[in-house]
Amino acid sequence: MKVLIADPLSDEGLAVLRDEQDIEYDVKTKRSEEEILKDIHEYDAVIVRSETKITAAIIDAGKNLKVIGRAGVGLDNVDVPAATRRGIIVMNVPGGNTISTAEHTMSLLLSMNRNIPQAFNAMKDPNTKVDRKKFTGAELNHKKLGVIGLGRIGMEVSKRAEAFGMEILGYDPYCSAEKAESAGIRLCDLETIYKESDYITVHVPMTKETKGLIGAKEFAMMKKGVRVVNCARGGIYEEGALFDALKSGQVAAAAFDVFESEPPSPNHPLMTLSNFICTPHLGAATAEAQVQVAVDMAHQIIDALKGRMVRNACNIPAMDPEVLTRISPYLSLAEKLGRFAAQIVEGRVEEMHIRYCGDVATYHVAPISIAVLKGFLEPVLQDSINFVNAPYIAKERGIRVVESKSSETEDYATLISLHVKVNGVERIVAGTLFGKHDCRIVRIDEYRLDCIPSGYILVVKNVDVPGIIGNIGSYLAKQEINIAGMALGRLEKGGQALTALNIDESLTKSQLDELRGYPNITDARVVDLD
Repeated sequence: MKVLIADPLSDEGLAVLRDEQDIEYDVKTKRSEEEILKDIHEYDAVIVRSETKITAAIIDAGKNLKVIGRAGVGLDNVDVPAATRRGIIVMNVPGGNTISTAEHTMSLLLSMNRNIPQAFNAMKDPNTKVDRKKFTGAELNHKKLGVIGLGRIGMEVSKRAEAFGMEILGYDPYCSAEKAESAGIRLCDLETIYKESDYITVHVPMTKETKGLIGAKEFAMMKKGVRVVNCARGGIYEEGALFDALKSGQVAAAAFDVFESEPPSPNHPLMTLSNFICTPHLGAATAEAQVQVAVDMAHQIIDALKGRMVRNACNIPAMDPEVLTRISPYLSLAEKLGRFAAQIVEGRVEEMHIRYCGDVATYHVAPISIAVLKGFLEPVLQDSINFVNAPYIAKERGIRVVESKSSETEDYATLISLHVKVNGVERIVAGTLFGKHDCRIVRIDEYRLDCIPSGYILVVKNVDVPGIIGNIGSYLAKQEINIAGMALGRLEKGGQALTALNIDESLTKSQLDELRGYPNITDARVVDLD
């Protein structure tokens, strides 16, 4: 079997592959798509880092490809849907850079806090007389650090900050109070983080929900003189709003490793500020991290090619291919139900009860439940969630998962219902298959309807009075957003109703706020199932 190394890999990783007698590898880096297309058909697996893009064209040309490995966390440079359609396993190494990124976060935090880069530059300048008072810093001891995102990296940062005598405030909708308490973290909501923290660091992926998470409104809520760090993803902070907050002194200092556009221009407005420091995306750039991800990926590739346990697969659960073929429609439905539920619930998740009724109950449902979990966790945690680790991460976050089966169902040949308990309140999303592959959502909470779970879905709760649908349609037309489909459900005439519209584009926060202000509309939100 042959493996293509398309991006530089450490010698230690290559040595793992070299020790396998029946596996050969070729190192061919810095090649264009056209060059890769010429010989990709020769390889059973390909390993990339962040430089090479594995496009749909490369995947289609890779007739023998069985595995694509990304020696790192993100998968932005791999066309995962195209690989999944071909049955090719896509895997990453989600934990390889945890320590390096946590340590870099602390490095930036300390450098920012003691004005180290500014003091160093002043000492280097022969024309500058160093004024030590100008570089007076602050102590971390007894200060409050707000950590947004309590995954692997957020937890490691919390440990290190606690060693400096800091009080840790944490926010993560998928972290249980017990888990946080055991780590010495006070779990709270985002508003509390903003209002109480002396320092704030983010450790969340870039998603629709986290893009622009912290902007002018959030900076205004913070303590005057707060200091902020970003070693996660560019765009989580609104850079324009940060510039204004740094200029005004609302934010005393900021330290960034990532930007909305990388590399940032030397003329970037933030670069003009003396209270802003940055590094060029060095979070994972340690010798140890590079070795670790290379070695881990080499072992994962070997195991996958030799039919052993598949680890960190983002798109295919580890199971017999024949079984996978039979249950794949249910996997797709289950993942969509989980993804839908994640975007309509608010608060801390306590329990997820997955109920299987009818034909689906005759199958081994464990992989289907994993698909539900993957779909539910992915909108927030993104690339770090896959079919292998989803159950462990749910357990780690304190989410109790319950399964039940029944051979009978009243209205459908098969039905999967997801009951999510949040702050003592149960939210329900249920779906079925029409034919063998046509997924439908047939219940949202108490409302029964027939909704196609695809693309963007505008979910509106309203009072059941004439004119609501017309008002929604007129508003979307004014925003030049096309309606692709519609499903309606109501409890009783003149009571509460729910409208689900498939739309071609999403709505912004301000557009949703405007729609919520319409008479008799009680809630409006967009669910993204792409």
